[in-house]
Amino acid sequence: MRLQDMRIGQKARITGYQHGAPAYRARLLAFGLTRGIEVEVVNQAPLGDPVEIRLRGFNLSLRKSEADCLVLV
Repeated sequence: MRLQDMRIGQKARITGYQHGAPAYRARLLAFGLTRGIEVEVVNQAPLGDPVEIRLRGFNLSLRKSEADCLVLV
């Protein structure tokens, strides 16, 4: 499942990362997007990008293209 395919209120768990730029993956890890963490879609911009997610007690906005490297279940 991809973050951009999720609806508001839907939850998923991060199970891994797709191959991509290691620097950006490190940035996502620094934001707390680690394996096993549950994320919930809180809001989406009117045109669908960016998307706001909730994890670890805080909200984070990501562009869908940036979040494509997350593997969710």
